[in-house]
Amino acid sequence: MNNFTFLKDNLPIFLPLIILELILMITAVRHVLTHPQYRFGNKSMWLFVVVLLQIIGPVIYFAFGRGED
Repeated sequence: MNNFTFLKDNLPIFLPLIILELILMITAVRHVLTHPQYRFGNKSMWLFVVVLLQIIGPVIYFAFGRGED
């Protein structure tokens, strides 16, 4: 079985996860860029965490890094 067949067969499973991850990442990046306060760290650190850690990065940001609104 080659990689293309595997991807084609599992696309209905992966596509919603990819869309969810992108929405979560875009929301977290937007929040990082528009809010000046964070509980821990600074803007560049949180952008690094959100973008490079994919699904877990935005979750970490919203759980621990987001400052008071």
